[in-house]
Amino acid sequence: MQTQRMILWIVFSMSLLFLWDSWQRHQGHASLFGGPPPAEQGVHESPRPGSTAPRGPASDAAIPPPTAAPSADGQAGAAAPAPPASGAAVASDRTIRLANDVLSLDIDLMGGQVRRAELLGHREENGEQEQNLVLLQYAPGRIYLAQSGLIGDAAAGASFPTHRTPMTPVGGDAAPRALGAGDTVQLQLEAESGGVRLVRTYTLARGEYVVHVKDQVTNESQAPLSPVLYLQLTRDGEAPAGGSKFYSTYTGPVVYTNEDKFQKVSFSDIEKGKASYAKSADDGWVGIIQHYFVAAWIPQQGVRRDYYARKVDDNLYSVGIKEPLGTLAPKATTSVESQLLVGPQKQRMLEAIAPGLDLTVDYGWLTVIAKPIYWLLEKLHALVGNWGWSIVLLTLLIKTIFFPLQAASYRSMARMKAVTPRLTAIRERYGNDRVKMNQAMMELYKTEKINPLGGCLPIVVQIPVFIALYWVLLASVEMRNAPWIGWIHDLSAPDPFFILPLVMAGTMFIQVKLNPTPPDPIQAKMMMIMPLVFSVMFFFFPAGLVLYWLVNNVYSIAQQWVINKKLGVLHK
Repeated sequence: MQTQRMILWIVFSMSLLFLWDSWQRHQGHASLFGGPPPAEQGVHESPRPGSTAPRGPASDAAIPPPTAAPSADGQAGAAAPAPPASGAAVASDRTIRLANDVLSLDIDLMGGQVRRAELLGHREENGEQEQNLVLLQYAPGRIYLAQSGLIGDAAAGASFPTHRTPMTPVGGDAAPRALGAGDTVQLQLEAESGGVRLVRTYTLARGEYVVHVKDQVTNESQAPLSPVLYLQLTRDGEAPAGGSKFYSTYTGPVVYTNEDKFQKVSFSDIEKGKASYAKSADDGWVGIIQHYFVAAWIPQQGVRRDYYARKVDDNLYSVGIKEPLGTLAPKATTSVESQLLVGPQKQRMLEAIAPGLDLTVDYGWLTVIAKPIYWLLEKLHALVGNWGWSIVLLTLLIKTIFFPLQAASYRSMARMKAVTPRLTAIRERYGNDRVKMNQAMMELYKTEKINPLGGCLPIVVQIPVFIALYWVLLASVEMRNAPWIGWIHDLSAPDPFFILPLVMAGTMFIQVKLNPTPPDPIQAKMMMIMPLVFSVMFFFFPAGLVLYWLVNNVYSIAQQWVINKKLGVLHK
């Protein structure tokens, strides 16, 4: 009877866990167990390298509608203003490079959109260590752009400078702008359309992943005008390269406001017209996140703005902000500043840029536990200077903190191991008479003061902490390209020689031997097969995660061995 109850308890607990995981995936969060990420659901296939030219938002749909209010379903639906007479291409072959020491941008003279962003301190996950990671890009099979412009009253037919309006460098100098002896580098572009003159200034400071953007808007017409600034990110719905089939992370748009907090807006929800997010606020930002990296538009706080997310084309989506600039009298000028972040998800950097940006490091529902764990991991790294050894120390420290609970679990399992021969004898004595067999087992448990679930409950209490630690190691960009020892040159990539997974499988076999053998032969066989299954799965996990599990197993074996020896059941 006790064994049946234990099995039912395990089935019930696992059912709750799978139900919670399904709800998390429905809300746009990544699964605890892997599977296709939300970004891949409900989207169409994009062009592949070697196909036709990049397919982008070539139609007027690329420009957000100038309506002040969204439709009932939250999707913009009004017609956009007429396109500029200069042509319909989304991108040109004329770009100007703006670069500092960590970020290199290619800014298109077609509308001043950022069509390429290269992170100089991060490498591609394709084995080419000499190739820098390119986050924003416009290429076959990959579209990811940062765009901005002005829209007006559609009824009045106003066509202000948009991201499809040709711009020219102020002063006519189209040479690259690179960081020199100073601490900042600038690029100024200008355009005029619909009676509005726009002068945009991009500023990059040394060591920053934030582009400071200043738009100076002048009404050159003879009538009052009411331009609206839009800031948007346009991306295809494909998951980034280098992902794993054994775990998933969220890729897609996000919206943050102080009132509604961090909201994921999956590509699939946009595709189906079911996207739910804050529609207006006087604070917050929009972005698109993927594993380790983020791009985000951050307007000035305290200014009213509307948020939107919409489908632009097949497998192409935009998320953005519309900020009214008020009514401009003839010849009047106004200016507005915003920030474009394109960089890694470094928590301390993100916290300093804007409220809520650190939430782009996606810990899911365990954020409240994961943040203190990450803080502790940072402190340990400051001491030892190596992320691999920081993982080792962090795992040992957490295991030590939980030792009282773990010890209770091990003592319970040790007592169970001690009575396993007697349990086996009871099963053999009563054969198929399950009633008498369960009665005899319960009497034995009562006599020996054993709770069969005593080894499970302390472990259940620790599960949230160790899942949070799992997500800290999975989501921390610091693990990317970080070496440990010898053959481990990247803690975010799988062990190239599978040494850590094989050693971990060996530790799992030792743990099985230290635990009491289940009386049921089928259960006993399953326990022996589990290490093999887990080792195969961990072949494809990042080395940092495998290192964490390995250290956890070794420390658990040491703790359990000591307790078993004290109780005299080590060789039983």
